[in-house]
Amino acid sequence: MRVDRIREFYLQNGKEMFDKASLLKQYRYKFRDKKLSKRLQEQFKAETLGSDRLRTLLLLVMRNASTDSPWPVSNNPRAKYNSRLSKDCNLDLPLWQLLRASTAAPTYFPPEAVRLGEKEFIFVDGGMTMYNNPAFQAFLMSTVEPFNLNWPAGEGELLVVSIGTGTSPHANADLKPGEMNLLYNASSIPSALMFAALNEQDFLCRVFGKCLAGEPLDQEVGDMVGTKGPVQPKLFSYLRYNAELTREGLASLGLNDIDPENVQQLDSVEYILDLQRVGRAVAAKKVTVEHFQGF
Repeated sequence: MRVDRIREFYLQNGKEMFDKASLLKQYRYKFRDKKLSKRLQEQFKAETLGSDRLRTLLLLVMRNASTDSPWPVSNNPRAKYNSRLSKDCNLDLPLWQLLRASTAAPTYFPPEAVRLGEKEFIFVDGGMTMYNNPAFQAFLMSTVEPFNLNWPAGEGELLVVSIGTGTSPHANADLKPGEMNLLYNASSIPSALMFAALNEQDFLCRVFGKCLAGEPLDQEVGDMVGTKGPVQPKLFSYLRYNAELTREGLASLGLNDIDPENVQQLDSVEYILDLQRVGRAVAAKKVTVEHFQGF
């Protein structure tokens, strides 16, 4: 799908797909998945992960709750579990169902049951794994021998472009130990772990890759543009584009009139126009043609 078609798909279907669950089910998840599943099936029909219509390599990261493990799956025909000689070949997985599983963010959408051969697995969003930012995993699967792609590494051979969905760190300088009860931990620990995973994967990309663009990771390491690492020359070139959806972050993009709370939530479908403004501002302020020279 072209980028403009993906944008059109979300603009046309976003509000409908975030379909509120009944009150009895909202203790499990906020939204029903029937309309989302229907739209994905209409778009991708009977296409599978191994479809000839996929003109590029595709990597999807999910969490297999049944096996309690991350499951990165790709359409790489040389991958171990993509052999057509196997009765449970990953390439036979329905593409719409994998996309649905990758959207199954806990508390937002119910998990997706996917049948592979004679077994059925329960999948949830891969953001609940250490690959919330899958950029470094994509580099590894492209170059490490067991994955059988064996792309050559090097600053001039590989360009990894990582595009974030926005971050919204909530620092609380007035937090007291007594406030960190069971309810506080239940609501804050998942997002804390997801943010830490995202940050660590981004950090690894800047350590082993030549960072050409990216916001500072923290006050100690900065943005790492032009810094050295344990490998010289580095193994790939790296671009990271993202937006901090806080009052300060939006102000730095010239968007003082946008309320941060309106664009921080996964289900901010009422504020699609504001989200588009954030995307355009990031593109205008942070993306340059020079970043892609040589590729």
